[in-house]
Amino acid sequence: MIDQSIIARIEDRMKKSVEAIRHELATIRTGRASSTLLDKIMVEAYGSEMPLKQLAGISVPEARLIVIQPFDKSVVQSIEKAILKSDLGLTPNVDGTTIRLPIPALTEERRKELVKVVKKKVEDSKVSIRNIRRDANEELKETEKKGQASEDEVRRAQEHVQKTTDRYIKELDDAFSVKEKEIMEV
Repeated sequence: MIDQSIIARIEDRMKKSVEAIRHELATIRTGRASSTLLDKIMVEAYGSEMPLKQLAGISVPEARLIVIQPFDKSVVQSIEKAILKSDLGLTPNVDGTTIRLPIPALTEERRKELVKVVKKKVEDSKVSIRNIRRDANEELKETEKKGQASEDEVRRAQEHVQKTTDRYIKELDDAFSVKEKEIMEV
């Protein structure tokens, strides 16, 4: 009898891989303001690196503007430096204790570059999903060698693993299509 924990474990690992790429795709700039753009920003404050969202309130009052309201005015310069150092390519406007982050429209060339970046990230995730499938299939073959499962049980389990893999690969393709459309919209 095949241990169902193998199947549950691979399903969980694949699900986490898809969730991770979705979160990563959310941080890629699309020409529209979104607070998730700032999720990866780490700010040097109080003697250590801290996530920006722990140091400030972040709001999106309009489609092309992010407003950052630091909880403590002493970290305004640190937040500005962290944004300038980031790979976002955005220039913050400091107005007293408020930081305004205008989001410029993307050029056609930049949009195409972003689509390539997204495609590469999605392809890397697909490789990760396929590696999980390979590991699961090896584990299933091992159970057959040990005599813990019959050849038919292993084959059925491998078919289930393949269907699960196909389902998560399709989710990745769908996530790519949505993000590509989001980036290419003017």
